Amino acid sequence: MNAAAPPGISVETREYQAWSSTPAGIVEPPSYPAAAHTISWTLINLAERVLAFILLIACLPILAIAAAIVAILSGQSPLVALARAGYRGKPIWLIKLRTMWGKPEVAHARRGLVERIEVSFVPPVKRSGDPRVTSSFAAFCRRHSIDELPQLWQVVSGDMALVGPRPITYAELDAYYRDSAAEVLSVKPGLTGLWQVSGRNSLDYAERRTLDLHLVRDRSPQLYLHVLAATFPAVFSGRNAG
Repeated sequence: MNAAAPPGISVETREYQAWSSTPAGIVEPPSYPAAAHTISWTLINLAERVLAFILLIACLPILAIAAAIVAILSGQSPLVALARAGYRGKPIWLIKLRTMWGKPEVAHARRGLVERIEVSFVPPVKRSGDPRVTSSFAAFCRRHSIDELPQLWQVVSGDMALVGPRPITYAELDAYYRDSAAEVLSVKPGLTGLWQVSGRNSLDYAERRTLDLHLVRDRSPQLYLHVLAATFPAVFSGRNAG
């Protein structure tokens, strides 16, 4: 995974090609009865893109201030883009406010206004108080999901949904999802999901996988609205985040 990619082929593209050539990488649309509902998902997708645009405009002052503080504290670009598996396994760039700086934890990065990180270290257990987060301001941004605000644009552009399984790396798919990877990737990754509102970093990967599969298999407007409504108190409280 950490070896250099051949000239002209990015690391995230090579990882996708390797993963998609396996049986788990063959992703088909879900066929569960719960996925077919009287309310059109096409209308829901359109509505969430409009809502995401409104939320992005409303949050721009917060995001601009936070980005300026991060740029001053880190001396680096305030935004990073992380290579993740998107809808049906296609690679996407997950845009976040930078919350880690100091000694680089990445094998490959492309610098610019938004620094693209192609291979990043992912700890086997997500937990609060990540030692890689050395700034109290960065920890605050992570605790209240301010670092996730740039992803509202990815909902507007159609790469993500407001509600869905959180995007993960191909390494995580191989290590923790295996035969369930195709199911989890059969819907768009979400800005929020059951993992976010059910314990976040207090949950292990097995519990996260169970929640992601439940979100896909029992997909319905009611569950969608439940997760969306539960996200706001979870973000404000900052519980089990970090």
